[in-house]
Amino acid sequence: MIRPSPTDKEITVVSRSDADSWDLSSSVGATATMVAAARAVASRQDDPLIDDPFAAPLVRAVGVEFFTGVVDGTVDLAAVDADGGARMLIDVIAVRTKFFDDFFTAAATAGLRQAVILASGLDSRAFRLDWPAGMVLFEIDQPAVIDFKSEVVAGLGAEPTAERRTVAVDLREDWPAALQAAGFDPTAPTAWSAEGLLVYLPPEAQDRLLDNITALSAPGSRLATEYHLDSGKAMAARSAPMTERWRASGLDLDLSQLWYVAERIPVTENLQTCGWQVSARPRHEVFTAYGRDVPSSEAGELLQNSLAVIAVRE
Repeated sequence: MIRPSPTDKEITVVSRSDADSWDLSSSVGATATMVAAARAVASRQDDPLIDDPFAAPLVRAVGVEFFTGVVDGTVDLAAVDADGGARMLIDVIAVRTKFFDDFFTAAATAGLRQAVILASGLDSRAFRLDWPAGMVLFEIDQPAVIDFKSEVVAGLGAEPTAERRTVAVDLREDWPAALQAAGFDPTAPTAWSAEGLLVYLPPEAQDRLLDNITALSAPGSRLATEYHLDSGKAMAARSAPMTERWRASGLDLDLSQLWYVAERIPVTENLQTCGWQVSARPRHEVFTAYGRDVPSSEAGELLQNSLAVIAVRE
């Protein structure tokens, strides 16, 4: 049975530190709930890019009133969206989700039978994608996040469409050892995703994460991720007015306080140095490829600073 979620649950604001922790209603974990809420709304759009039937039930189970209202339609997004920021966020999440969905589908079609979702949060690909026979999918996240999602999805009666193996470990710990203990085969080519993750890592932690992925990746492995050319500075500035409108509507979540906005080695350069063949497209090109209009506002300009990256291990 799903545990009843508390009513009127509020976001717990936690300042970032090297040893911080969270659940799905606090700090970085709350962003996973926010993204799931965006996927739920995007799934109901006319001509939707994605279909995530698990997003809304997962958000309701977390119990944050604002996000529950978003997925149930009781929060008037127009009232908190004077400059189109919320609508833009929903469109970005829809396009991003589709990009990573297609990445995994293409990797499976190419014969890869092992995949890893880093910082999996409320990701439901283990249940909603049409995986081929023999596919093993590893989900890595903090224990509280893994346990919560597993319990909620089980309560929905959902069965994974791949062999789902959860790895309950913080990415700041020895996650490569925990991953291999869960049955990961480093000699088999792997499809990796680091979706909406790197901006939440300090520069040195980003480098360490990519080094670990490289060490575990057999030739033919693939990685999909994102990179912001200005290290997230423009995104942080853009989030300020949206944060104030959210706060006025009862949501105290300041994204700019959760990101590590600092100079870092570009992901593309890092991966190329480590022996990956890298391709990158500005996010606005991904919008166009999926038949979505690129906003003409300042928000649309930010898409040019955001790269969708796919790398193949040589």
